[in-house]
Amino acid sequence: MVRLLFWIALIAAAFWLWRKFKLSQQVHPESRLDDPLTMVRCAHCGVHLPNDSALRLGSDWYCSQAHLQQGPKRQG
Repeated sequence: MVRLLFWIALIAAAFWLWRKFKLSQQVHPESRLDDPLTMVRCAHCGVHLPNDSALRLGSDWYCSQAHLQQGPKRQG
C-alpha cells in the first residue's frame, strides 16, 4: 500500500513540475523584449511610425525613401 502511495505521489509531482515548466515557457518569450519600439515622426509629412520601419538621416526620420529624398518639409 505504501508503495502505491509513493508512486501516485511521484507521478503527481512529475505532472505538476511538467505543467509548471510548460507555463513558464509560454510566459517568457513575451516578457523578453530587447528594446521597446518608439514612435517617430516623418520630417516630411508628419506621419508617426515605429522606429524599426522608419528611415533615418541625421536626426530626422522619414516614412519612405521618397520622403527621405525630398527632405524635410519647409515651414511657411
